[in-house]
Amino acid sequence: MSAWHVYLIECRDGSVYTGIAVDVHRRYAQHAAGKGARYTRSHPPLRLLASFAYPDRSAALRAEYAIKQLPPDRKRALVAGGQTPPG
Repeated sequence: MSAWHVYLIECRDGSVYTGIAVDVHRRYAQHAAGKGARYTRSHPPLRLLASFAYPDRSAALRAEYAIKQLPPDRKRALVAGGQTPPG
């Protein structure tokens, strides 16, 4: 069974998008090609900031929700290693 990942993408407007995937690099390529989430179609991705592995989809979804509740500065601290990812 493959691990699920929560990933964070920095968008061109400075916002941070959070999502989940099994294959993060394939999913990022979809976002970059304009075939990802609606949000990244209107806020094109600039770069992949980080990804965190979780044992299953359920754990990844819970972590994604927790990260989405964080303000942008706390998301960036998480990426910089100043915080541990939820879960």
